[in-house]
Amino acid sequence: MKRHYPNWLVWGSLSLVVLGLLDSVYLTYEHFTASATLACAESGIVNCHAVTSSEWSRLFGIPVAVLGLIFFLGYLALCLPSTWRRSSARLDRLRIAYGATGVVMVGYLIWAEMFRIHAICLWCTGVHVVTIVLMFLLVAGSVFVEESNAE
Repeated sequence: MKRHYPNWLVWGSLSLVVLGLLDSVYLTYEHFTASATLACAESGIVNCHAVTSSEWSRLFGIPVAVLGLIFFLGYLALCLPSTWRRSSARLDRLRIAYGATGVVMVGYLIWAEMFRIHAICLWCTGVHVVTIVLMFLLVAGSVFVEESNAE
């Protein structure tokens, strides 16, 4: 069976992955330069520096920004048009499972921001939103997959 995906799913997922990747590259750069250029307020509830330099900015000793970068690099491989053309139900399930892992991580990070750090990073929120919207797009898009016997 050949699977056909709508163009909006292929290009929408790729666009979201690129946005998440760019945001993650920026956050990784900021992590390794001690947040020298974060364009974000540093007081009150919106405080990127407090979030990106907190004890919660690492998971098992690995900077969360680097984990985000790795996550979106993996997602890039899964959402390239050439990967979509492989039209595999297995790849579809992998995209959804990969996205679910990202959404769980986002939930953990939002919890840390709200209840441990008591501050929000707008750049991090961008990654969170992209991850959740991407997951929604992939799940919703799975409804519109067409299958045919043509090879």
